[in-house]
Amino acid sequence: MSAADDPDARAVSSGWSALATRLVQAGRPETLDEAGSLVNAPVSRGSTILFPSIDAMQSTGRRKYDHVPIYGAMGSDSQHRLEDAIAAVEGGTHAQVVSSGLAACTTALLTFLSAGDHCLIPDSVYGPTRRFASTMLRRLGIETSYYPPLATGEEIRLLLRPNTTVVFAESPGSHTFEVQDVPMLANLAHEHRALLLLDNTWGIGAFQPFAHGVDVSIQALTKYPAGHSDAIIGAITVAQEPLWHRLRDSAIQLGQLAGPDECWLTLRGLRTMGVRLERQSRSALTVARWLTTRPEVARVLHPALPDCPGHAIWQRDFTAASALFGVVLRPDYGARAMGDMIDALAMFGLGASWGGYESLVLPTTDGIVRSTAGSGLEGPAFRLHIGLEDPADLIDDLKGGFAVLQESSLG
Repeated sequence: MSAADDPDARAVSSGWSALATRLVQAGRPETLDEAGSLVNAPVSRGSTILFPSIDAMQSTGRRKYDHVPIYGAMGSDSQHRLEDAIAAVEGGTHAQVVSSGLAACTTALLTFLSAGDHCLIPDSVYGPTRRFASTMLRRLGIETSYYPPLATGEEIRLLLRPNTTVVFAESPGSHTFEVQDVPMLANLAHEHRALLLLDNTWGIGAFQPFAHGVDVSIQALTKYPAGHSDAIIGAITVAQEPLWHRLRDSAIQLGQLAGPDECWLTLRGLRTMGVRLERQSRSALTVARWLTTRPEVARVLHPALPDCPGHAIWQRDFTAASALFGVVLRPDYGARAMGDMIDALAMFGLGASWGGYESLVLPTTDGIVRSTAGSGLEGPAFRLHIGLEDPADLIDDLKGGFAVLQESSLG
């Protein structure tokens, strides 16, 4: 078996190696001062910007698409350095940093949808994005339809309407980890003169969105870029100048930005993202493969495993995998027994986020909402994020949890 065909090698090596230089160099000062410069640019805090003259202020104010603000709410130097770095990592030309990952989803949708438009969204989408579409977008006169995440091209064609202007994708899907055929979706959207928006949070560094036809890539920078569970922040990246103008205008009008401290923390985290993800993805695959041997487990939803939905697409389009995946228990184990198992874990924190240096667990069964069909899961499910701990310690912890699961199911 060649390295290109080996899921272990693909999940942990090529993607992060190719990304390493960009992660270290992007968003840093291009020239050094005569007196020398710090390795990391300092935090630039401030709300008010002073100008030497009215002409200078008016001249700056007319430059609304660049990184020269007339007021702090248009962003700081720390934010703009981060935007340059994220655009480089994603392979785009411009990025807009916003206040959170959800804000990245909602700002992108508000930018590229108008009253009377129709939007297609995968049924496996992040829950808060679904809620935004079904409440606020509906109030604004924007229709939303949900499509199966593994829908064929013909199925997508049947769902496209004359007023469909945005096709939204999230790959892999939240909780169920279906890997979508993004190039196919891009081709169909563009044939229909619609845009393809992708929530690429799981795939940062492992999936190059614009090389596969995506128009707008969305990131929850809270996850792997910040990497230390101490910042809430998001970003939207585009490859085309006209899309950037629309996005930048919307962000300014919506007051969307991130504080300089969050931007600085994310820039710092970005420098080590490659080595963290290489280690965490290797550990995740070790834990995932061990879980497939457990009699309590019906399925492991890790895109690098052959029986995960969309694995062949992952193998074709991704250069690596992240450290977040799902576990489905056998149907004879109930949600209560699973809860007892999760409560018994010592190494895994019970938390709703992921992407930090620490391992986390989250029950997901109750969080799976579908419009087109059921979840397709045999039994209760939970999600694991594998951190920087020794995978042997994590496996020992899970062994203890499974012992509690079996005991609880008999009680």
